This record gives sequence, C-alpha cells and structure tokens, in this order.
Amino acid sequence: MKTTAYLCNTCGVQYEPLIEEPANCKICQDERQYVNVNGQSWTSLPSINQQHKNIIEKVRDDLYALYTTPSFGIGQRAHLLLTPYGNILWDCISNLDESTIAIIRLLGGIKAIAISHPHYYGTMAEWSQRFDDIPVYIHAKDRAWLTRKDFNLVLWEEEERALWPQIKLINCGGHFDGGTILHHADEDGTLLVGDVIQVCPDRRSVSFMYSYPNYIPLRKREILRIQQLLSPLHYRYMYGAFGHYLKDNAKDITEYSLKRYLRIYE
Repeated sequence: MKTTAYLCNTCGVQYEPLIEEPANCKICQDERQYVNVNGQSWTSLPSINQQHKNIIEKVRDDLYALYTTPSFGIGQRAHLLLTPYGNILWDCISNLDESTIAIIRLLGGIKAIAISHPHYYGTMAEWSQRFDDIPVYIHAKDRAWLTRKDFNLVLWEEEERALWPQIKLINCGGHFDGGTILHHADEDGTLLVGDVIQVCPDRRSVSFMYSYPNYIPLRKREILRIQQLLSPLHYRYMYGAFGHYLKDNAKDITEYSLKRYLRIYE
C-alpha cells in the first residue's frame, strides 16, 4: 500500500512514511508550540512544491539564507554557510525542490546539516537523502522529539562537537535541552543561533525564551548556562532564524542582554 511522509501544516515537521495521517503532531502538542485552533492538519512535500517556492538570499559572501514563499509552517530560515572545508546547512526548512537542489550544488553542495532544535527539523531526512546521504547532526538530548530516523542521523552527546576546522556545535540548552548553536571561528567570529538565542527586531538586543509563541520565560539556571558557554567565544556576527541579524558587536549586545535578563531574577 502507498505510504506518505506527512508534514504538519502548523510546524512544518515531516513524519516517517505512513499509510494514513498521524493522529497528532507531538511537536505541536508540546507547550512550547501549539496545535492550530482549527485542528491538526497535514500535507505532503509534493503538495508544498506546487504551492511554495524557496528563496536563496545571499547574506554575505560566505552565507546564504533559505526561506519559503509564501511562508509555510513556522516560517524560519535555514542558512548555508560556505567554508574552505565544506559547506554546512544550519537548520532546515520544509520545502525542497529541484531548483533549490540545483542552486545549492552550484554553490558547492552540502557536506553536513546541523539542527538547532526540533521546531526546525522540517524535511531534514529528504535534504540528507537528496544530497548524497550527508550526516544530520542533532544533540542526543532531543532524541525523543525525532519524527524520522530513516536517514544518516548523527546523535552527538558532548557539550561541544567540532565538525571540521573552524566549525563547532555547542549544546547550550534553553529552548530545548538539546538546543544547539553553531560557532564559525573565522577571523571575526560568527554564531548561527536559530532562536535558541533570538535576535530582537531592534538589532540592539537578543532574547531567550522557553516558548516564544506561548510567552513562557526561560529559567535562570538556563540563562546562566548560556552565559557560561558563550563567554569564551569570539564572535562579531550573529544570525537568527527570522531574518534578524547582528552585523557588528554581537558579543557585546549578547552580554548586555544576558545581564538584563538576569536582573529580573534579583
């Protein structure tokens, strides 16, 4: 019988192929996300391909943002970071079509994928398989949230994981226990953060939340952990999941924001 890898319309995460639609989306039922007020609904990648297209936007010479129009699911951006040792896709989006694959191959392809947290799993299995079964790095603390495992999945358990020269993943928790950021240790230093750290619209501050849509604050101990892990890092730039970027003084802005948050708990 024919099976379909259904995607949740609300969060955009794809589930393993089934004959019938899943009963619910466990990611949306969690208190950090939400089930659409009109009820759970599903779609498929071929259907998304017919209704949506991807934008591949050059952010700087070595960084491209990938996002879908019209917006689908949460509406996050993935980022393709180009390095001399290979390119890495940071986070994932749901839509994947032939045009996207062709353009990325012209940019040098993808050596690996790394995901910040479960809200951005998207169609990561499809991305891995279409780009020659490349590894997808997810922190093991988030294994319970996996909706597919039929691909080259790498569950790492350390606090930090070096992938190749200048590229390091850091498990700083917060939004999810496995919440991860990527540090590119180039000359100026770059952080790709998803919304484990949320770049604010004012571009002069960042935010840390347990749930953004449901306005649940992060506990003090989680903020202190993030502060501790960021402290030794050198970074001038920070790129978030929704087109808000810090293009200078990112470390100073983040340290200011951490101190501001911690004052609330005094």
